[in-house]
Amino acid sequence: MMTRTRRRTIFQTIVLHLGAAALIGYFAVQGYNGQYGLIAKRSFEQQHTALSEELGALRTQREALESKVSLLDPSRIDADILDEEARSLLNLVNPKDLVMLRQGHSSSRLH
Repeated sequence: MMTRTRRRTIFQTIVLHLGAAALIGYFAVQGYNGQYGLIAKRSFEQQHTALSEELGALRTQREALESKVSLLDPSRIDADILDEEARSLLNLVNPKDLVMLRQGHSSSRLH
């Protein structure tokens, strides 16, 4: 009877240790490869950097557009901007203007 108890105790101890090792191994793998693990963290950081750069570019573009729109404000319109936009939209040229055509652009639109 002693041997059965000893074998049983040894078997239980081994099973307990293997179960604990499997559980620790599972959490270690998930901590490295999981949805929020170290690899995912690097991916999130790269994505954050790319989106931050895109945000900076979009803010700069928005500020440029806001300044252009402010020049077209009806209460204080800038004559040069109005003239430039009208000529661009209507494809008109003043006879006194010097027109420079650039390659790679449509020749029907003035730049």
